[in-house]
Parts: sequence; C-alpha cells; structure tokens
Amino acid sequence: MITIVDYGMGNLRSVQKAFEKVGAEAQICTNPEEIAKASKLILPGVGAFRDAIQALKDQNLVEPILEHANSGKPFLGICLGLQLLFDVSYEDGEYEGLGIIPGKVVRFQDQPGLKIPHMGWNQIDATRPHPLLAGIPEHEHFYFVHSYYVAPDNDDDVAAWTDYGCRFASMVARDNLVACQFHPEKSQDAGLKLLQNFAAF
Repeated sequence: MITIVDYGMGNLRSVQKAFEKVGAEAQICTNPEEIAKASKLILPGVGAFRDAIQALKDQNLVEPILEHANSGKPFLGICLGLQLLFDVSYEDGEYEGLGIIPGKVVRFQDQPGLKIPHMGWNQIDATRPHPLLAGIPEHEHFYFVHSYYVAPDNDDDVAAWTDYGCRFASMVARDNLVACQFHPEKSQDAGLKLLQNFAAF
C-alpha cells in the first residue's frame, strides 16, 4: 500500500487522485503507527519549512518517517517533502530538517528579470538513468512552484538538474529514496508516468 503522510500541509487529495488515475491505490494517513507499517511512503507538502517541520514533530511523525527512509522501502518526497529531507533550511530563519540527505535549503537569488517564486513548467536534465524516470523523454518538462531549492552536499545524490537563474537540484535519489522539487501530480502525462513508476518501484 502506498501511504501519503498527512501533516496538515498540502493538497494531498490531488496526489492520491493522480495515483488512482494510474491504477495504484494510495491512502492518506495521519497515524504514526500506520505510517510505520507503510510499504511505500510519500512525503508531500506545500508552504513554509518551519511550519512543516514543527507539524511533523507535533504529530510524532518524525520517527516513523526516518525509520521508513532508512528501511530500504520505497520513499518519495514531493516539493516541500524534498526540502524537509535536508539538514537545514534558511527560509525565514534557520531551521533543522530531517537530516536524511546532507545539504541545505536556500532561496533563489534576486536577479533582473527572474521572477520568484519559480512557477510554471521547466525541464529537468537527468544525471543518470533512474527507475522513476523510465519511459519519460529526456529533458521533459514538469510543473514547479517554489522560492527555495535544495543544495545537496554531494552531487552523487542529484538525479536531475534544472536551470532557473542558476542550476539547482530538481530531483534527488539515493537507494530507496527519491524526492523531487516539481509536482508530478500537476505535471500531466510525464508526472503520471513518474508516479506509476513509483508504484512499481
């Protein structure tokens, strides 16, 4: 069963409906014990990093998320769910993340003509073949909405780059864990294919 972590931040139903569209069953769950039993886990999210990490702590979800990430079972982070995996975020202060992937979360630098947030379609350039990108054309476009991006300490953790005023990691992957800055559930056929690949991962 695919389990979507509900900690009060994000339109979880859109992720669930996207899985239903590709024939995969997914449940939305707030219970730490149920999350601990998940065979495949999704950590979504939109909004502020500070509020999100506090919500995970308040709802006793940090431990089951960490256990799943370290278990070898498939794990997918989406948007804010990607950023939460890192050591620290500098969004409106400095806040400690889950520390699963070494690195930080930083804001796009103001530049003439660069609109922040980065909102809309942009292409990803894969660094290597990955099961979640199987059947998706190279340089495919996905849908983004974010003002902050992840900067991994190790380029080996980067599965895809995207250019927007700078080159940033739009997808990371390590063993069982994959996370993307873009929203596959809003990315039409390419996004649905990625979610279908995760269901089979």
